[in-house]
Amino acid sequence: MSNFHKKTRSQKIRNRLKKVSFNRYRLSVFRSSKNISAQIIDDKNMRTLASASSTEKKAFGEKKIKKIDFSVLLGEVLAKRAKEKKIDKVYFDRGSYKYHGRIKIFAETLRKNGLNF
Repeated sequence: MSNFHKKTRSQKIRNRLKKVSFNRYRLSVFRSSKNISAQIIDDKNMRTLASASSTEKKAFGEKKIKKIDFSVLLGEVLAKRAKEKKIDKVYFDRGSYKYHGRIKIFAETLRKNGLNF
């Protein structure tokens, strides 16, 4: 898939979500071949409120972990940080990624830990 198609898909998804959920923060996800990161963004003030990444050594330690397990751990860490900031409603911006695999596991973990989207 070319970059043009990825960009248009992510723009379509983001615009559709902004129309539906205007009083919520945006949960944006980035996935590479090795890592995954996510952040909760306030689009009105253009600020990142909470973020988590699989490259953080403090949250996950030095041990070797599978990529799917990183998604579960990352969901737990981000949900905990969101609760500290009293954030419970967000909308899930998956970008150009399909709701499948690590993205799906990450979203389900966030739902289990108290975020609503």
